Amino acid sequence: MTTNPTTDPQWARPFSRRMFLRGAGGALGVLALAPILEACASGKDAGPFEGAAAGRVDFANWPLYLDRRLDKGRVVRPSMQEFTRQTGIEVNYREVIPDADTFYRQIQPYLAAGKPTGWDIAVITNGATLTRMIELQQVMELPNDLRPNFNQHASEALAKDPGYDPGNAHTMPWQSGITGVAWNPALTGTDVKTLEHLFSGDLPGKIGLFSDSVDMPNLLMLAAGIEPETSTEAQWHEAAAWLQGRIDRGLRVTFFKQNYVNALANGDVVATMAWSGDIYQENAIGAPEGLQFATPSDGGLLWTDNMVIPMGAQHPVDAITLMDFVYRPEIAAMIAEFVAYVTPVPAARDQIISDANAATDPRAKERLQVLADSPLVFLPEEQASTLHTYRELKTDEELAAWNDAFGRFIA
Repeated sequence: MTTNPTTDPQWARPFSRRMFLRGAGGALGVLALAPILEACASGKDAGPFEGAAAGRVDFANWPLYLDRRLDKGRVVRPSMQEFTRQTGIEVNYREVIPDADTFYRQIQPYLAAGKPTGWDIAVITNGATLTRMIELQQVMELPNDLRPNFNQHASEALAKDPGYDPGNAHTMPWQSGITGVAWNPALTGTDVKTLEHLFSGDLPGKIGLFSDSVDMPNLLMLAAGIEPETSTEAQWHEAAAWLQGRIDRGLRVTFFKQNYVNALANGDVVATMAWSGDIYQENAIGAPEGLQFATPSDGGLLWTDNMVIPMGAQHPVDAITLMDFVYRPEIAAMIAEFVAYVTPVPAARDQIISDANAATDPRAKERLQVLADSPLVFLPEEQASTLHTYRELKTDEELAAWNDAFGRFIA
């Protein structure tokens, strides 16, 4: 059986598009990399970014978080292929991050010992793990003059100068997303657009919550009327007690580590906390008609997955070259067309519109037009300003207190 490239983004780009960066576009693409490669070769910056590229980069990422297609039965990644074509740098790309905490526990002994982790780029979500890595100087400081595409194309509102890493000294956003509410209207019989409704106990079935130590506690605080960014230890216990009280009074909850979308689609839960891109992707590949997602009017979370270079990385020049490459609008568009999360490159929208206009398959054309107009991919700045971010945990004492408060709900 063959997959349908217009409906199966897990395996293929949504349509057969024009030859990538042909003609003048290809020449301009090579020129866009020239400042990085020349600076690296000349030793413009001291330290780990001195010297020429080694010709290899080892990239650790989350599953299904980069464009892919099948080529003669083999999974290939067009954006990484184009990077190799233009730079000569081979990309060893691996989907080895199930969540930030688990991945960090695997590499932490190497970081503590001052040894290479085996990765030149890792994608880490803003939160306790990333904060700890920065505080312990376990990620490299990034040379600003070796990321011209980032400086030119990164979103001012969503990518530059985040509170958790002022000046992007250590991080460059990969993608962002919204933690909000999803529901199956065939089961709920109504929209579920608020946290109040999700936790009301009035829905005709179970609701879903994540069992993680980051999204769930922060969203739970919003549901309890607490600002997570400035929350105190007492308020963490207050939020946990708020949820426990509702469970004791009959609220039916299923806690998920993974596969919450399948549970929503097959009716194990009728509504759930959810990540924006997951619902978008599920509908794109043929989920039951009408799965819905909303940013709650009474509070949603904005999170960002960030590229970092772990200390001890063996190919830092290659790493910063690739990290900057994905900020070119045409490359950011290739990634966004597959992952459907909030892209850090607003100019990617023009490329997606161009791709839609060039598409000959009506389904592909429609899908790309919807993608270009989606606020879940191109988040309006006014909406971004209404979203909350995670509580930063900067000490071991805070982390211990956090886990003490919410640990009963964390798998």
